[in-house]
Amino acid sequence: MSIIQEIKQRRAIRNYEDRPVEKEKIEQLLDVATYAPTDRLREPWHFYVLGAEKKKAYEALATAYLEERFPTKPHLVESSMKVVLTTPTVIVVTAKQVAGDADATEDDIFATSCAVHAMWLAARELGLGFVWRTRGVGLVHDARLPEFIGAANDEKVIGTIFIGYPADEEVNVTKRTPFEEKTTWL
Repeated sequence: MSIIQEIKQRRAIRNYEDRPVEKEKIEQLLDVATYAPTDRLREPWHFYVLGAEKKKAYEALATAYLEERFPTKPHLVESSMKVVLTTPTVIVVTAKQVAGDADATEDDIFATSCAVHAMWLAARELGLGFVWRTRGVGLVHDARLPEFIGAANDEKVIGTIFIGYPADEEVNVTKRTPFEEKTTWL
């Protein structure tokens, strides 16, 4: 399949088979991420791969966060937690912040986002499903997450990645706004 087809068929996968992802495949994804474009080769990304025990603790943290955020909506907590509870591999991604240089910090967030996207595309080639969460169960906005993963003070959480073998192979192609509606030729 061409890279153009891969990009057009990339989708968030939230339903996984009950089987672990081989360490070698996770390492391949992490290796691919390191080839993302990065300003001045700062390579600002850091990946926190949660082992089985840490993943269980993450499940408890995510549940607490969602219950605090949605105290009157237990159905929302339950549906949001489904991906966490059924995902074999969870990775929290951070970007290093450059002290006193907001522009460089922003560039590094962009670079780290490119690293995550590279992993997402590579996951398809490896037969893996992938979803990058930046809200809700991704816990990006929960101040407890950096401490939970042991991130340094100069790291900003960019998102949480959930990876596994898709429970079904069907790819639902979503309609996108035509580029003509989002483009101005100058």
